[in-house]
Amino acid sequence: MSEKAQIILDGKTYELPVITGSEGEKAVDISKLREQSGYITLDFGYKNTGATTSAITFLDGEQGILHYRGYPIEQLAAKASFLEVAYLLLWGELPNAQQLLEFEGNVRYHSLVHEDMKHFFEFFPSNAHPMGILSAMVNSLSTFYPKSQDPNRSMKDRERTMIRLISKMPTLAAISYKNNLGHPYMYPNNKLSYIDNFLYMMFGMPTEEYVVDPLVADALNTLLILHADHEQNCSASTVRMVGSSQANLYSAVSAGINALWGPLHGGANQEVIEM
Repeated sequence: MSEKAQIILDGKTYELPVITGSEGEKAVDISKLREQSGYITLDFGYKNTGATTSAITFLDGEQGILHYRGYPIEQLAAKASFLEVAYLLLWGELPNAQQLLEFEGNVRYHSLVHEDMKHFFEFFPSNAHPMGILSAMVNSLSTFYPKSQDPNRSMKDRERTMIRLISKMPTLAAISYKNNLGHPYMYPNNKLSYIDNFLYMMFGMPTEEYVVDPLVADALNTLLILHADHEQNCSASTVRMVGSSQANLYSAVSAGINALWGPLHGGANQEVIEM
C-alpha cells in the first residue's frame, strides 16, 4: 500500500499521496487538494514546493551533493567533457563513442549564426552588458528558425533546436563579449573542441595566432559541468514557466538568461569575479 499523508480541514480528513524521489527524498502530492477541499497552499518563494517530478538532477546544497542522472558531480567533472554531460542531461545516459562523435558533429554543424545577426550587435552600446545582449540575440534566433514557433513540431525538430542552442550559445556569448571590448568578432573554428572553440572566439584575434592553454580549457570544462543544471532554480523555473504557454524554446531560454542575470542568481558570480 502506498504511503499517504493526512490533512484535516474544517473537520474533514483528506489523504494525499506521498511520492518518493530518485534519491529517497519524500514529497506530499497536493495536486488534488484544491479540487477536493477548495483550499490552496501558500508557500512564499516556493521554498518547499516542487513544480514537477524529474530524474535529471538531485541537489542538496547543505550536504554538498550534486548528481546528474544519478552520477556524482565529482565523477563527471573529473572524467567527462561538457558535451558528454550535456548528452547525459538531455537523453539520460552517457554516450558511447559513436553517439558522442555524432553529437559533437551536430553541435559543430550549427555553430555559425546568420550573417544578418551581426547588424543587431552594431546597435548595442559599447558598454552594454553582455547578458542583455545575449538574451536579445537568443530571443531573435526564433525569427531565423520560424519552425521553432510551432508547438506541435516533432520531437526530432525539438531536439534540433536544443542542439542549435548548445552550439550557438558560445558563438553569441563570444560576440557579445567582443562587442563590449570593441574587438572584431571571431568565426567558429570547427577543427577545435567545443571548449577550445569557445576560448578561441572569446580571446582570439584575427591578426595573430591564438593557442588555447590546456589548463584554462580544463578549468572551463569543469566550470560548465558544475553549472550545467541545478534543479528547480530561478532560471530553470523561468524557462519552464514561459515554455508552459507553448512559447518557442529560444524565447523561453532568453527569459531564463534574464533571470540568471539577476544579482541574487547568476549575477552573484559576476560580483565575485569583480571583487
